[in-house]
Amino acid sequence: MNWPGQRARFPVLDRFAYLNAGTFGPLARETLLAMAKLRVWEGDHGRGGGEYFTTMLDRRERVRGLLADQIRVPADHVALTDSTTQGVHIVVSGLELDEVVTTDAEHFGLTGPLIASGARLRIAKVVGAHPDALFDLITAQVTPQTKLIAISAVSWLDGAVFPWRELRDATGLPVLVDGAQSAGALDVDATDADFYTVSAQKWLCGPDATGALYIRDPDALTPRLVAYPSAESYDIAAGTWEPKAGARRFDSLFTPATSLAGLEAALTDLPDGRFARARELTDRCRSTLIEHGHEVVSEPSQGTLVTFRWKGDTEAAAAALYDRGVVLRELKGTGTLRASVGWWNDASDIERLVEGLAAI
Repeated sequence: MNWPGQRARFPVLDRFAYLNAGTFGPLARETLLAMAKLRVWEGDHGRGGGEYFTTMLDRRERVRGLLADQIRVPADHVALTDSTTQGVHIVVSGLELDEVVTTDAEHFGLTGPLIASGARLRIAKVVGAHPDALFDLITAQVTPQTKLIAISAVSWLDGAVFPWRELRDATGLPVLVDGAQSAGALDVDATDADFYTVSAQKWLCGPDATGALYIRDPDALTPRLVAYPSAESYDIAAGTWEPKAGARRFDSLFTPATSLAGLEAALTDLPDGRFARARELTDRCRSTLIEHGHEVVSEPSQGTLVTFRWKGDTEAAAAALYDRGVVLRELKGTGTLRASVGWWNDASDIERLVEGLAAI
């Protein structure tokens, strides 16, 4: 694979060592062009007419299929969302939940909807634990009243891979997986999950507010967040509606046409070998930071996030690095900085990171 050529698809990399896909992935030229081209068309022709809406709806189905391919699931089991958080809301609003097991390492995008559901939360204390200890720490919180396990596929704090398959097999409980830090970063097969969320603006390098939710058994989940795209038909006078088949009944928004165009472009012609490339660069980032005396929190052979401690002000450090052309994230209140390493990066980004850290 011509990795320099693949890297050249992302204009931000001409200026920055961009290591922040755990928040927002870099936008490729093809993505930006597709969005801009459609926006100009909309300005000239208006957002209306049969052709406009037919094109948008057809693209919507193509994007659904492309997202399904990213996590190896059938397209009919995928709902389009604007975020992982919306996907979690769809799930928890459609289930009767007395008790949910989760962890203290989750993003509020998962924990917030769980709190709002009113379910009793049993929270496994896993922050700082070795990945090998996660299974026992989480299963210890399961009781006969537990109705759902809700955890990340990959921790946003340190890249630890959570054993969601093993937890489902051992407990027999449905598992809701927050896939925000896995889809697009790792080679994912979500088939065995009961629910699996996708944040397309991160590692899939899509536009803002794009994502998906995989539902293994759509008929077993009650649709509560209902919108126009959810309905096969409806009768306003009678106060009735007929849901669409499969996971389409959980489509709770019309993704903007320009975002669909950008996302389709982002998910097209992805390079073979990208996951191995990301793994190699992540390992290199981790080992290089250690060689330069930094305390790396992330364990080896986990996700594509590399978190390390910083003794000073992490907010100031992240800002100073940005001024030096290095984009990463500070994790507030943890004393750590987080580098997100993708297949679009190369060794020069890692060198700029360690050089920038030395300079500040």
